[in-house]
Amino acid sequence: MNPIQALIMGLVEGVTEFLPISSTAHMIITAKILHINQTTSTAFFEIFIQLGAILAALILYFHLLRTHKHLVERVIESFVPTALIGIFAHKYIKQYFFQSLPIIGFSLIIASIVFLVVETGIRNNNIKLTKTLRGLTHSDAFIIGAAQAIALFPGVSRAGAVIVTMLILGYNRKESTIYSFILAIPTIFAAALFDLVKTKDVLSTTDLIPVTIGFITAFLSAYFVIKLFIKFTQDHTLMSFALYRFIIAIPLLT
Repeated sequence: MNPIQALIMGLVEGVTEFLPISSTAHMIITAKILHINQTTSTAFFEIFIQLGAILAALILYFHLLRTHKHLVERVIESFVPTALIGIFAHKYIKQYFFQSLPIIGFSLIIASIVFLVVETGIRNNNIKLTKTLRGLTHSDAFIIGAAQAIALFPGVSRAGAVIVTMLILGYNRKESTIYSFILAIPTIFAAALFDLVKTKDVLSTTDLIPVTIGFITAFLSAYFVIKLFIKFTQDHTLMSFALYRFIIAIPLLT
């Protein structure tokens, strides 16, 4: 992988990781467009740059987590079902679904339909967004974590699964988005660490310059996207993301 490819991949990871559009799908599609062969070294690169995006979320929300102990407890409760499902299902999902563009396109569309249904329910006042993170319950945290596990399928979107589930449960848009950010910290860190252990043997033969470029680019782009997305969610729905997902899914189905 050359530096330009690393820069593009890092930018895609940072921009898409926290938006409800599936970073996994975008990374797979981008790698195919750039003709990046899937080797152990590129797998290490893609895993490692995720840590750059997570570092951005940790820096932005460290103070919130440090001063709200109950929130840390709820994040752990949400992480547990995701981790348990991931341990048993991740291997099979990655083996059978990650290289199929039609399946990724189908997942993008199905999740988009869910977005539209939920937003219609909110618009018709069937769903009232009155809850905040201060009132996040044990049961809701568990449900959110279980829903997040669905994002193991490429195209679903981890952030999208968390945000939509919280909207259905009645949490307001801003706090749902914030929770999707902070829940990403243990979720993606654990997943990345698990995969890094399996690819650690290639570290000695991996060119660290592209890895460094990708990591820094992912960190910087994620940092700014998180801040912008928080502002965006206060006055906008998920409709634009649903439309975007439909548009990029169409060519994948052909």
